[in-house]
Amino acid sequence: MPDRHAASVNRSSTLSYFILIAVIIAAGLSQGLLLPVLSILLEQQGVSSSLNGLNAAALYVGSFAMTLAAERILGAIGFKKLVAAGISLVLVSLILFPLLPGVKAWFLLRLLVGVGDSAINYAAQLWVLLMTPAAHRGRNLSLYGMSYGLGFSLGPLGISLLRFGLASPFAAIALLFSLVLILVALKLPDSHPDKAEHGEGQARRFARSYSLAWYALIPALLYGYMEASLNSNFPVYGLRIGFTTNQIAALLPFAGIGGLLLQLPLGMWSDRYGRKKILIFSGAGGGLAFALLPLAAAGGLVGSFFSLGLSYAADILPGNLLPAANVVSSFHYSLGSIIGPGIGGLLLQFGWGGGVFALLGALYILFGLAGLLFSPRQPI
Repeated sequence: MPDRHAASVNRSSTLSYFILIAVIIAAGLSQGLLLPVLSILLEQQGVSSSLNGLNAAALYVGSFAMTLAAERILGAIGFKKLVAAGISLVLVSLILFPLLPGVKAWFLLRLLVGVGDSAINYAAQLWVLLMTPAAHRGRNLSLYGMSYGLGFSLGPLGISLLRFGLASPFAAIALLFSLVLILVALKLPDSHPDKAEHGEGQARRFARSYSLAWYALIPALLYGYMEASLNSNFPVYGLRIGFTTNQIAALLPFAGIGGLLLQLPLGMWSDRYGRKKILIFSGAGGGLAFALLPLAAAGGLVGSFFSLGLSYAADILPGNLLPAANVVSSFHYSLGSIIGPGIGGLLLQFGWGGGVFALLGALYILFGLAGLLFSPRQPI
């Protein structure tokens, strides 16, 4: 009887894991499509590159706001309801984009998408982290990251749907979100996280997470900066140097494809050789690649940064701090995503499009060097 129960639990966890993979693919598709499609539409409407970049950052302002409340909301309603609420919010926003065109309306809708995507990502990645044994953490988190990367890389292909009308790319993603919402509602268990230690406030847990695992939490910041900057600024840069929208749709996924190819190997190597060594190698190598090589090479080395950083944090933090560390990682991702399009837009405004890649390279190299200064210590 115990063996049957254990097998049933394992099957349930496996099903939940793959449903969460489907959810995160859809979330990646929505972000991967919205960033370049809306940037191109605003550029064609004559909106300045700096304002275009700020408008793109609205998605991450919403995501940032959600991270401040995510841990408490998750504790109150549980994983399943938070994921379903996030999917529903993104779905409604996708339907409204073609119905409410314009900079102001899209800014507000992007805020809502950011809130929804943040809810999805926070709940799903923490759920995967908590259900995964330590020995397979790098592999499973890398597969999770690969799934998001797959969605994000395929998202820009939706640019080609614009030839069928403004509503076409939004309708396609909205249909996918509807199917995923049904799957979540019918098949995911109603699970809740363990409660935090009595008497320890949220701010205290955030501070402890930083003090113990600051190096493991920085990758989310760099990953958010890179992802939002490339997908918001590269389409504008491409249009200004003469690329067509179809050419941009074909080129933009290459950074994500590079990440997909190396995501699982890097995760498995981190299980074997240590998370810190792989983060240092990927940061330094990715930084040099951004300066010297095509997007695919650079994206391949740093495309797993978020999942590797979160896996490393799980290695060196006590279990009761993992929800707080997950909030910090989401916070960093949102912050980097807000900053990236704005800085890239300003560089484009002043005529230095190549500065987008040069700055990314410098930041990743600095991260790799910072790893030489970090040593994990036991929690107090």
